[in-house]
Amino acid sequence: MSLFQPLPNYKISSRNKTLNLSEPHIMGILNVTPDSFSDGGRFNAVENAVAHCQQMMDNGATIIDIGGESTRPNADTVSTTEELQRVVPVVQAIRQHCGDDIWLSIDTSNPEVMQAAFDAGADIWNDVRALKRTDAAELAASLDIPVMLMHMRGEPTTMNNLAQYDNVIDEVSTELTTRIKEVTRLGVKQENIIIDPGFGFAKNYEHHCALLSQLDSLQALGLPMMFGISRKRFLGEVLTNSGVKTVQTTQAIERDAVGTAAGIFALQQGASIIRTHNVSMMQQAVALWSQLSAYHHEHCIINTNTR
Repeated sequence: MSLFQPLPNYKISSRNKTLNLSEPHIMGILNVTPDSFSDGGRFNAVENAVAHCQQMMDNGATIIDIGGESTRPNADTVSTTEELQRVVPVVQAIRQHCGDDIWLSIDTSNPEVMQAAFDAGADIWNDVRALKRTDAAELAASLDIPVMLMHMRGEPTTMNNLAQYDNVIDEVSTELTTRIKEVTRLGVKQENIIIDPGFGFAKNYEHHCALLSQLDSLQALGLPMMFGISRKRFLGEVLTNSGVKTVQTTQAIERDAVGTAAGIFALQQGASIIRTHNVSMMQQAVALWSQLSAYHHEHCIINTNTR
């Protein structure tokens, strides 16, 4: 496989917008929770959330992923009322201050929250539970918006006990395929589905290594892919196992460089959307990949064909 293989020719549409996924896109993470594993509490206030959104847009994000419920292992459950209070005012404020061009994704499994967020201006549903909650798939079909279906087993409170695979690549692919069939039977359009392999969810270190090194296998599903590994434990394990001495603490922010590298590996294997906390760093890496890719296809392929 070429390092500069073109991204698959997909697109998504929502409201009156279309996003060309044959080009790489950066999804900036905006947590409006007090207990996120990485930046909990920093952007709870609406004005802070809007300012951070604008900064990520300036740094190159085309999608902002807003989450009002932490899905880290053993995270506390959040009531519908509380999640609504966290998410909806932020969506409204971003639309008011940042305009309609930015794509807003809502990281939720709660249909009531998604409906309210959509009414406030959201474009995409990002669901770590893959629309498994009651009425979620039916609502996704009714809203007719892009949905991100993530691979996970169980719940955040039980998923680590379910990280048992004979072949993680085959089983993730099979389980995603099954879920895609289930939601399409309930009315979700195939062209609205984006897959997420679920890094950090029901997978251990070896599973992550296998999945990241063979991510291109999931292109066989024939759907666009979002890749989200930013600041997750696996990246810390990579640094620890490699004996990287420059990392002095266990703070998640110290994993940004290795997470950016992982994002480029995913991009090379067909992931169109890279979800990250550090948009600026990812933008620089994507810029390099894009320019080298363009050079490769303009010069190297032409030279090969004329020999």
